[in-house]
Amino acid sequence: MSANNAFHIAVLAGDGIGPEVMAPALEVLRKIESKSGLSFRFTEAPAGANNYRATGKSMPDSTIKLCEEADAILLGACGLPSVRYPDNTEIAPQIELRFIFDLYAGVRPARLIPGVPSPIVGADKRGIDLVVIRESTEGLFASMGKGVVTHEDARETMVITRKTSERLFDFSFRLAERRKARGKPGSLACVDKANVFKAFAFFRGIFDEIAKKHPDVKTDRLYVDACSAMLVKRPWDFDVMVMENMFGDIVSDITASLIGGLGMAPSADIGDKYAVFQPCHGTAPDIMGQGKANPTGMILSAAMMLDWLADKHGVESAAEAGEQIERAVDQVYAGGLKPMEFGGSNGTADITKAVLSAL
Repeated sequence: MSANNAFHIAVLAGDGIGPEVMAPALEVLRKIESKSGLSFRFTEAPAGANNYRATGKSMPDSTIKLCEEADAILLGACGLPSVRYPDNTEIAPQIELRFIFDLYAGVRPARLIPGVPSPIVGADKRGIDLVVIRESTEGLFASMGKGVVTHEDARETMVITRKTSERLFDFSFRLAERRKARGKPGSLACVDKANVFKAFAFFRGIFDEIAKKHPDVKTDRLYVDACSAMLVKRPWDFDVMVMENMFGDIVSDITASLIGGLGMAPSADIGDKYAVFQPCHGTAPDIMGQGKANPTGMILSAAMMLDWLADKHGVESAAEAGEQIERAVDQVYAGGLKPMEFGGSNGTADITKAVLSAL
């Protein structure tokens, strides 16, 4: 086996249902390992609210060093409503990692899997297959921990820079081109509020500059309010959308709700060198330890990780393995699998067993 096919993965299971959905994802990757020429070495490390409660830090330095040395980072879910910093914000190493490793491109796919219910009439026939790209290091989140609060008012500052915006748009156009090569529309929409804020007019202007380098990609420009209204009426009209951090935070939750909920939604935060892969859902402490958690988003995040590793290292078999996982997930849902979040009876163990069997 070539050393190029062996990958070291940092595993941060986190809090709440994080460890419960991480275990199935690792089982799936072990199954892939047994069927392919790929090899994985998993190293687990602490991060999250429980670690903060025990040590006063969201992550030890050893966890950050591990993430720096690993080929990719798998993250479960972090944070608990009852554990907070002195300023009353939640423990969020998932956000901290974005700043530490300059993970500027938050990739949030939303694909309606066969057999999964959508609240959108006609979605079962028309399909939903889109990607939200959320800038993940700037925007309103640049003010995290820096806001000013007085008795009279509170102020947070939004930051948009040319350097990060150019990289974000380059990434977005490349993704649109890759999707087009795979038979998707390959169009890209810039979503902003350029009619009100100078910062968003600046953002859109940079988008227009980068668009000139990619004449084969069909582009559009949408205001975020109009975009949100269109998404819940005709989501099949969208392919790739790129937007500021806070808008992406909100819109990606909307798109996840269109495909069955956060339990079905994978995600990645990607930079020039590092990447973190995690489900879109939170730690759900209300169902922790009950076997009810849906591991599908975590499993599909592992598939996204394989596709990224393939692109980064030129290992085509990793991309094929990611597609195998997606096909297995499609097969079991088309066959009638129904998680408890949809009102069904299938819990964590059932979903894991079904996907492993389909592989």
